[in-house]
Amino acid sequence: MNFKLFFLCLLASLFNCKAQNIPLYVGTYTNGESKGIYNLEFNTETGALSNLELAVETENPSFITYSPDKKYVYAVNESGGGSVSSFFVKENRSLQFLNTVPSNGGAPCYIATNKKGDKAVVANYLGGTISIYNITNNGTLDTASQVFDYKTSNKESHAHSAQFFNDNLFVADLGVNAVYQYKLNSDADSYKLVSPSIVDIPEKSGPRHFAITKNGDFIYIINELGNSITAVKHTNDSFKLIGNYSTLDDSYKGASACADIHLSKDEKYLYGSNRGENSIAVFKRNTVDGTIEKIQSMSVNGDWPRNFTLDPTGKFLLVANKKSNNITVFKIDSNSGKLSFLHSVKAPSPVCLLF
Repeated sequence: MNFKLFFLCLLASLFNCKAQNIPLYVGTYTNGESKGIYNLEFNTETGALSNLELAVETENPSFITYSPDKKYVYAVNESGGGSVSSFFVKENRSLQFLNTVPSNGGAPCYIATNKKGDKAVVANYLGGTISIYNITNNGTLDTASQVFDYKTSNKESHAHSAQFFNDNLFVADLGVNAVYQYKLNSDADSYKLVSPSIVDIPEKSGPRHFAITKNGDFIYIINELGNSITAVKHTNDSFKLIGNYSTLDDSYKGASACADIHLSKDEKYLYGSNRGENSIAVFKRNTVDGTIEKIQSMSVNGDWPRNFTLDPTGKFLLVANKKSNNITVFKIDSNSGKLSFLHSVKAPSPVCLLF
């Protein structure tokens, strides 16, 4: 009887351990040892990463995203003239190639899907363009339905990220130093520019990525060149600047460049990555007025942190360190939002992490 009880407990323990493991996909640059998109198993209880495997061979998948139902993965291919690829997620976590279409600009660096999963948007850094795609029922990408070109005779555009939010589409342009706002014309199934800059961003800041609160009332823009975060409040049909906040420690005097930004699951904290200082800047957020206060500069225990992500439980933060070829895992203190380093795993030229 005791043996039977022990056996049942062991089975339950093994089942729970397996159930706690979820896939983490890793986008990379393939000009070194990497061959494409990789996957790992992540334990949502312990934060452990294990079983690094090549999910699919593809060239320079430097940014990747899911479809809303997680049946498909979409990747930019930051090579040649630029392209975008779609993949089917198989039961064994490997990815099956579906199709590739042109990105309509050099160095595609960001891709996102809308909530319905029927559209995708791609930002092309060197091309200075964004492309909007219709997604078919079988997960493939049609050729672009709209392409917006931001190059002018006065400014060199570097479109760096784009996100759908309800009927809006926001685009961060590092070169033009602005965040654009588009609105969906449902009758024409197309997007139209309604604001060439939602707020005035300090010159030479270089907006790169941004995070939007769940209710859409606040937007936080991380500026690559300015090493700063611009906080914005949405009021009625307009936007108001809250303030600009440095991401660097007061004692740091070297060169640095921001990369990525994310809100905590409860939206009480904000995180941003610094390449050069090689840190994650942690901010406490006032959920009423949107102001933020820097409370920690945490070393990433690696070199050149690009994209980072929070796991679905909101208990862990993971960082892709491109130059040191490792992914670092941090525990998030639920009371303070601060980070504590747990461990690191090797990965070839990681630049994007996807749960």
